[in-house]
Amino acid sequence: KAYAYFSLPRLGQKFDISRLPYSMKILLENLLRHEDGVTVLPVHIEAVATWDPKAEPDTEIAFMPARVVLQDFTGVPCVVDLAAMRDAVGKLGGSARQINPLIPSELVIDHSVQVDVFGRADALDLNGKIEFERNKERYSFLRWGQKAFDNFKVVPPNTGIVHQVNLEHLARVVVERDVDGALLAFPDTVFGTDSHTTMINGIGVLGWGVGGIEAEAAMLGQPSSMLIPQVVGFKLTGALPEGATATDLVLTVTQMLRKLGVVGKFVEFFGDGLQHLPLADRATIANMAPEYGATCGIFPIDAEALNYLRLSGRSDAQIALVEAYAKAQGLWHEPGAPEATYSATPELDLGDVKPPLAGPKRAQDRVLLTDVKQNYRDNLGPLTTTRDKRSNAISDFVAEGGGAAVGNEALHKGIADISINSQNVRLKDGAVVIAAITSCTNTSNPAVMLGAGLLARNAARLGLKAKPWVKTSLGPGSLVVTDYLRKAGVLDDLEKLGFFVVGYGCTTCIGNSGPLPTEVSAGIATGDLVVTSVLSGNRNF
Repeated sequence: KAYAYFSLPRLGQKFDISRLPYSMKILLENLLRHEDGVTVLPVHIEAVATWDPKAEPDTEIAFMPARVVLQDFTGVPCVVDLAAMRDAVGKLGGSARQINPLIPSELVIDHSVQVDVFGRADALDLNGKIEFERNKERYSFLRWGQKAFDNFKVVPPNTGIVHQVNLEHLARVVVERDVDGALLAFPDTVFGTDSHTTMINGIGVLGWGVGGIEAEAAMLGQPSSMLIPQVVGFKLTGALPEGATATDLVLTVTQMLRKLGVVGKFVEFFGDGLQHLPLADRATIANMAPEYGATCGIFPIDAEALNYLRLSGRSDAQIALVEAYAKAQGLWHEPGAPEATYSATPELDLGDVKPPLAGPKRAQDRVLLTDVKQNYRDNLGPLTTTRDKRSNAISDFVAEGGGAAVGNEALHKGIADISINSQNVRLKDGAVVIAAITSCTNTSNPAVMLGAGLLARNAARLGLKAKPWVKTSLGPGSLVVTDYLRKAGVLDDLEKLGFFVVGYGCTTCIGNSGPLPTEVSAGIATGDLVVTSVLSGNRNF
């Protein structure tokens, strides 16, 4: 096929754009394509073309994404507004069919599934039925919207997490569109109604999360106003050591960038270390841009991006277009290519990454595994001290005749004897009551998911079992994950430990863990316990 495109090399004859960061070149093409003498002016194009990496942002530009991705919590209001517009146009005597999104808009239903049932083979089926019952009206409405609107598609429940579906299926990387009879090619860019939309930056697609109003405006063809940002270049060298995962890497990166301060900035990853990072690892790092504070954390298009497109079933024609366009526009990354100019350039040797946990609250509270025991005790101390003070206060109150002492002794000792699944057990401070494999950050990464499966296999062989009070759940990010876990022979091992698939959605990561078993909740209340949860999420909700 022959494609028209807005040529950056031709613009490079007027301005030296050879050292512009990858993300700035995408912004530049966007302005070139949308220059209209009203919203986008030549002065805006010149401002990006002559970008000063050290200057404080002071120039506003109008950015227009190629498409919009919605999740069901934040996407439903957008569809409601479109329906209301249709109603209003009908009342004014016009045709309701005039009202449609002007750019491709795709909604993935992934935020509504809750872990009500767990630890059993039929958990997926039962949670799905409960989900449909709870959301019957919403889902009927979205089904209507899917049929009624042009440029609007809905990915149904129990298919996957929006960001993983976006990466595996929806992303074009390079878009082709018929414009006035000509076939136009341009970079895929996206607004999403979820903060972790940035995961798509892992494959070279510029995108970030926005509010519902901003997404709706984009759906209706309105550009978004933004300041030309500073771009931090994060240099990666070396390779991850044996035993370190992409999760360990992203928690290290998050801590470094929070310390540097990247709010309102783009982060762009470059360096020889890219050659040792599979696409899934890049997506893990890009996903957590909200945690390190950046607008986005982007990787360039290269051979690894093409490998992923091939692996995830994109057509040969689409892959050929991505490669040809990226090379024609100077958006292609080769090892050893000249480095762009950046506002700042922190550096990390991947070989220095060590396995940590993050917590007890924030993603940037990184604690090396070797230090977790002491860190846990340090955090638990103030909580138990507070309880002891409260216990003493209640005892004093009771001694003065101010209340009944019934249950007071058990209430403040940090222990509770309960019966669960016909077992008599003792709950103590620090008991892990939720263990969830969840969240697009990790469920999109085969290395860490298969790692979990192999760990489960070894644990099962040694006769280890999850404690009866632990609510275990496995929420794969897409159907593909369950498929490769089954084919690798580790899904059975996960199930032996209680990690049955509970649904395809965000689940515990966004707080949809569902209630704890009644006996466990009662025990926590009775013993006034400080309990914990462990999850593979990007945030500790």
